[in-house]
Amino acid sequence: MGNKRFGMFKGFGRAMSFGKSSAKVYVKALTGKTFADVAGQDEAKEALAEIVDFLHCPEKYAEIGAKLPKGALLVGPPGTGKTLLAQAVAGEADVPFFSISGSEFVEMFVGVGAAKVRDLFRQAAEKAPCIVFIDEIDTIGKKREGQTGSSDEREQTLNQLLTEMDGFDGNKGVVILAATNRPDSLDPALLRPGRFDRRIPVELPDLSGREAILHVHAQKVKLDSDIDFNAIARATAGASGAELANIINEAALIAVRDGRSFVEQKDIEESVEVVIAGYQRRNAVISPKEKELIAYHEIGHALVAAVQADSAPIHKITIVPRTSGALGYTMQIDENEKHLLSKEEVLAKITVLTGGRSAEELVFGTCTTGAANDIEKATKLARAMVTRYGMSSSFDMTALETVNNRYLGGDASLICSAETAARVDEEVCCIIKSAHDKALKILSDNRDKLHELAFFLLERETITGEEFRAILDKKAAHAV
Repeated sequence: MGNKRFGMFKGFGRAMSFGKSSAKVYVKALTGKTFADVAGQDEAKEALAEIVDFLHCPEKYAEIGAKLPKGALLVGPPGTGKTLLAQAVAGEADVPFFSISGSEFVEMFVGVGAAKVRDLFRQAAEKAPCIVFIDEIDTIGKKREGQTGSSDEREQTLNQLLTEMDGFDGNKGVVILAATNRPDSLDPALLRPGRFDRRIPVELPDLSGREAILHVHAQKVKLDSDIDFNAIARATAGASGAELANIINEAALIAVRDGRSFVEQKDIEESVEVVIAGYQRRNAVISPKEKELIAYHEIGHALVAAVQADSAPIHKITIVPRTSGALGYTMQIDENEKHLLSKEEVLAKITVLTGGRSAEELVFGTCTTGAANDIEKATKLARAMVTRYGMSSSFDMTALETVNNRYLGGDASLICSAETAARVDEEVCCIIKSAHDKALKILSDNRDKLHELAFFLLERETITGEEFRAILDKKAAHAV
C-alpha cells in the first residue's frame, strides 16, 4: 500500500513539472548577433531599431508620453531571417533573450500550456528589460472557433497568452517578438494594437539585398579575387537568405572536393545549380536516342526564348542530368530585377515553356514525358492570367481565385460557380494552345538553327549563353 502511494506522489510531481517553461535564455555573449549580421532586410531592421533604442533610452520616450510597443510580429516566407532578426535585436539591445517555439506550449494535458505561458512571462518580468521571442506563433495563435464553452488545450493557451500580454507594463522593458509564415491563420485578438502593435514584413530579398546577403555569408570563406556577386544575385531571383547562405557553403564544399583552398566564380555558379536542380549525375546512363531528344528539347526552349522580344536572355543550356530528376535545363537570367510582368511577358514565358515539346514534335514527330514539368508551369501561369491577373478577354478584371498561405507555396482555390470554372478551363486551354502554335511556328521558321544548335549542345553537353548567341547571330533568326 505504501509503495502505491509513493508511486502516485512521484507521478504527480512529474506532471507538475510540465508547467515549467522550456524557454532558452541567451545573452549577447552567447547569441553574438547584431544588425550587421542581417542583410537584405533594411526596412525590417529600421522598424526594429526603434525598439532597441527604446530599451537603451526609455526616458526620452517616457518624457514625451510614448509607450514601448508591447509586441512585434515578424511575417514572411521560411528562410528570410525572422529568427536572426529577433536575435539581432537582443544583441543590439544587450538584454536577455528568451527563445521558445510555439509548439513547446502544446501539451497533451489541458491547462499545462497555459501554465507554461504564465511561467514564461514570470521569468521575463524578473529579467526585465528583456526580449521574449516566440517562433512559429501560429501553432498556438490560430483563430478560435465560434463555439462557446470549449476546453481545448490550444485555445486555453492562446487565452492565457492574450491575458499575459495585457497584464504586463510595457514600460518595464519586456518586448514580445513573434514570427510566423501563416499570418492569415492568426486570431484577430492577438493582432490588435496593445498586443502585437507592429507587423513587420520580412520578405524575400531583392537584387541588392541578395548581393548584400552573399557578401555577409562570404566573409568567413576564402574567395578568389574576381568574384562577381552581382551575377550570382541576378541568377538567384526568388531565393531566401537561408538559400543564399547554403549556396555559399555549397561553393566552399565544391572547392574542397576539387582540391582548392579558395572558392572561385565557377564554384558559386555550380552551387546555384546544385541548390536549384541537385548534383550532377555523372554516371547516369542515357541512350544516344534519348540524349538527342533531350538536346532538341532544351534548344527548343532556348530558341523560342531568344526569338521573342519579351523573354529573358539565355544564360546556360545543359543536358547533364541532375539528382532532382531533371535530364537537362535551360537557364534564363533577366538583366534587371523585375517586380511586375506585363501580359506580353507572361505569354512569352508560356510560349517558352511549350518550346521543348514543340521541338520534339517538329523533329521527331512524337512527344515524350519530358515536358511534364513545363506543362504544369505553363498551365499554372495561364490559369493565373485568367483567374488572378485580370488578363482575360472573357472575365475582364474579375477575381475568380483566392491565394491561401502565400508564404507557404501560395496554393489557390477557385471562388466561382461550376459553370464559370468550366469557362476558365476553356480559356486556359486556348492560351496554352495559342502559345504552343506560336512556338511551333518559331522553330519551324528557324529549323536550320534548331539542328545546328542541337548538334553543338550534343557535342559539348553544356553551352553558355554567349556560345548560344554566337551561333544564332551568324544568320538572323526569323522573329515572330
